[in-house]
Order: sequence, then structure tokens, then C-alpha cells
Amino acid sequence: METGLAGKRVLVTGGSGGIGSACAREFAAEGAHVVVHYNTGRDRAEAVAGEIGGETVQADLTVESEVDVLFGRTGPLDICAAVAGEWPREYVPVWDLPLERWEATLRANLTASFLTARGFLRNVGSGHPSLVFVGSTAGLFGEAGHADYAAAKAALVGLMLSLKNEIVRVAPLARVNAVFPGWTESPMTRGLVDEEQVGRVSRTMALRKVARPEDVARQIVVLASDELSGHVTGQVITVAGGMEGRVVHE
Repeated sequence: METGLAGKRVLVTGGSGGIGSACAREFAAEGAHVVVHYNTGRDRAEAVAGEIGGETVQADLTVESEVDVLFGRTGPLDICAAVAGEWPREYVPVWDLPLERWEATLRANLTASFLTARGFLRNVGSGHPSLVFVGSTAGLFGEAGHADYAAAKAALVGLMLSLKNEIVRVAPLARVNAVFPGWTESPMTRGLVDEEQVGRVSRTMALRKVARPEDVARQIVVLASDELSGHVTGQVITVAGGMEGRVVHE
């Protein structure tokens, strides 16, 4: 099926990670020119860019000045996949949660997404720009021990719903959507998705398996494509094997 992405300029933030690198490869497979963003994973980002014939750009997305420089380097873009984020591995209930971690998690997941979206809106090219946020099912169902992360990802819904009404003032046919993955095999979840853990976490899912990065990336590509999703905006697509907020399997 034709996606219409050939020749499009695409920025993938967090492109050195599991989902980000899968996104870069999937967009490139559709003929897009991909800018692979990274913060600290330079070697991985350069390997991905070399593989797909793309380019790399470095920035700490929580630092306003660095984001401004990033978008100055990329120039006008057609698509932005805002994948970058950070999940704090340590389980900490709210009553023990330090303000320092709370603020760091919100900066890495919410502030970074805001600055990315703002930079993209200031640099959109002509045509039909598309912005796709990547959230988490933690933002839909909550996640005990990770209230900071859940709150940041839940806030992406409000940001996305606001931006889908604002972006059309810049480009009348522009769209903003979000993909919220559940458990996914990636460097961020390494050691947490072995067979025993999958059996435990999938009790709330119809499909008793975790996603591959490609499962998430392909949904991002579908939402970014005007040919496939040209009348879709303001939507959250969940890639989580039918996850519910209740136990499905004993």
C-alpha cells in the first residue's frame, strides 16, 4: 500500500533507542529522508543513519537552547516522530518519591515533548505536516511506583488535543496524533520482559506477548502518512495487545 512518504523529511527524536531506531528504519523503507536525533547514544544513532542513508543531530531535548539549535540544523520538516523519553527503572511510591526525580521525569518526557512540538511547529514546511507523539499505557492506566512517568505521559494527551487545534492555524491540513505503547522489547525494558515477566504483565492483555519496536514504529508511520491517515487527528492509538485496566487472564 502506498504511504506517500517518499521524499518527505522526517525527524525521529530518540532515534538511537529501540522504538526510535525502528521508526527511522520504517520511514526510510518508505522512501523518506530521516534525521536521527540522539542525546547520548551517538554510536547507535550514527549506525542507524548510516544504514538508512539518513543524517544525525544531537541535542538534550530538555534544554531549550539546544532544541532551538536542533531545529535550526534540520530546516523545514514534513513529519516529526517525538519518540524520545525516559522511564525511571526504580519502583518508588509517591510517599517516597523525591521532588528531584519527579521534576527530572517530567522534563524528560513532557517538557522535552513540548519543546520538540514547538520547534516543529516553528519549522513546518509547506504541505501537510504531521506530528506523532509517543506516550505509554502508563498514561492511560497509571503505573504504581512510577507516578511521575504516568503523569508525564498522561499529560501528552492534553498537549496533543490542544495542538491538533492549534497546528491548523499554521498549516490547515496538518495533523497531530499519538501512539501509546504498552510493554515493548527495547533497551529501556531490558531484563524486564523475559518469559516469566511476560506471563505476569500480560495478565491484563488479550494477547499474551509484548510488542516489538517494529509494531510501534509501523503505527507511527501509518499515522504520519497522509495517504493512510489524512483525516485522522487528535487520536491516541494504543499498541498494547488489548491491554485493559483489569486482569483478563488468571
